[in-house]
Amino acid sequence: MGNISTGGSFDRDMNYIDDRAIPEAGTYRLVGARACPWAHRAIITRRLLGLENAISLGLTGPTHDWKSWTFDLYPNSIDPVLKMGQLRSAYLNRYPDYPKGITVPALVEIESQSVVTNDFRTMVKDFCTEWTEFHREDAPDLYPEHLREEIDEVADRVFRTVNNGVYKAGFAGSQEAYEKAFNELFESLDWLEERLSDCRYLVGNQITLADVYLYPTLIRFDMVYHNHFKCNRNKISEMPVLWAYLRDLFQTRGFGDTTNFQQIKDHYFLVHTDINPTGVVPVGPDPQSYHAPHDRAELPGDDWTPPGENPAEESFPDDEKLA
Repeated sequence: MGNISTGGSFDRDMNYIDDRAIPEAGTYRLVGARACPWAHRAIITRRLLGLENAISLGLTGPTHDWKSWTFDLYPNSIDPVLKMGQLRSAYLNRYPDYPKGITVPALVEIESQSVVTNDFRTMVKDFCTEWTEFHREDAPDLYPEHLREEIDEVADRVFRTVNNGVYKAGFAGSQEAYEKAFNELFESLDWLEERLSDCRYLVGNQITLADVYLYPTLIRFDMVYHNHFKCNRNKISEMPVLWAYLRDLFQTRGFGDTTNFQQIKDHYFLVHTDINPTGVVPVGPDPQSYHAPHDRAELPGDDWTPPGENPAEESFPDDEKLA
């Protein structure tokens, strides 16, 4: 995942398998985890675009050892499509001496049972731009060409100071590194609070990848990052604009229905034994609070969910229902 530098700062390893998948329906399986924020953005994007019939989804459990994410949610702990118990096998099928950590999301070629890419940055953008022939008819344009520069600018700051910023705070090896990450994180959250005060979404009055990238961190903030990673100036639920924005996204098809609170907490509090040696998993917060009404629909912005369609009542393939 990353290392602690001599100055005590957390440095994320950003060197991934960066090959690109050729868009062909039924060729690949997206392996993700409900617990992982980086995988969550890929799962959300796949759902929003309607790629379920083109790219199948395999889900690992929330906990793992240092070797691999494992498919322990399935009967006999074996992925029913890839026929393997550990995601590590798909990495070794590609590189027998693969030296890095086994990460999700990973796009695995089903026939060869080998990883094509685990680069969460290009993978998600490719879903938007390269897989368009397989998008659902009513799919939003998450990466419209005329907004790409602004989306990338917003996403870059969000990645450096928020998505990765919580990790920089949580895994800091010195007081100085922790406080630097802490201050940058909350400066950006204040900036987002102001930016979203008069518009429904981050860029262009429509849901874009900028919102998809921010959501996995915001939804994990109060239950994990606030206490576990010492990001405790305040909770998201104490920031009126961001709290309403988060509830708006949570109640939108593709966001809340891909979120599993218990698996998120189990992952962070059971896997990070260096931070939480007791293995005690917090009970709260109450998931029902994310269903509370909000007034975000009154702001400028497109609501793309088809009229009369209830996201909570949609049916998905069995391998996506592992909650």
